[in-house]
Amino acid sequence: MKQLVYHLFETPLGWCGIAWAEGGRSSAAPAVARFQLPEATARETESRIARSGALPSSAPPPSIAEVVGRVCRHFRGDVQDFRDVAVDLDGVAPFARRVYEAARRIPAGQTRTYGELAAALGRPTAARAVGQALGKNPVALIIPCHRILAAGGKAGGFSAHGGLATKARMLAVEGAAFGVHSA
Repeated sequence: MKQLVYHLFETPLGWCGIAWAEGGRSSAAPAVARFQLPEATARETESRIARSGALPSSAPPPSIAEVVGRVCRHFRGDVQDFRDVAVDLDGVAPFARRVYEAARRIPAGQTRTYGELAAALGRPTAARAVGQALGKNPVALIIPCHRILAAGGKAGGFSAHGGLATKARMLAVEGAAFGVHSA
């Protein structure tokens, strides 16, 4: 198993954490393996990302530092497209991978429902399974689970600290809101 390392950084929404595998086998830039949205304090954010088995890093490599900068700009209102960010989904089940790939195709400022995502995957009765997969999303924001709403454009759930208030803030940064469905 790869050793993950993490870096904490402050954003307008609070302290976030990002983790990647150290010393990968190839010369390719490291991929994001975990992304921790802000908890109530920096210490709680660090505790949460460390639970993944990641160890602290003194500084991120350049490709990860670039993602950190983009996240900070995003949360300041300069909306970023993270679809080009490499993610490491080792250990993620095939269905969840498909859910994450579909969620990544939703542009900032747009939303879909759990049911719409399930139907797009060819599994129209799997809305609940889609929600369960999104609840385990290891790289929230990069894989934009906050853009998935319940039927009728209602909030649905959100497992990050602050729950639906955090989801609403993230959508507001992108110009979207609950109850407003845009295709």
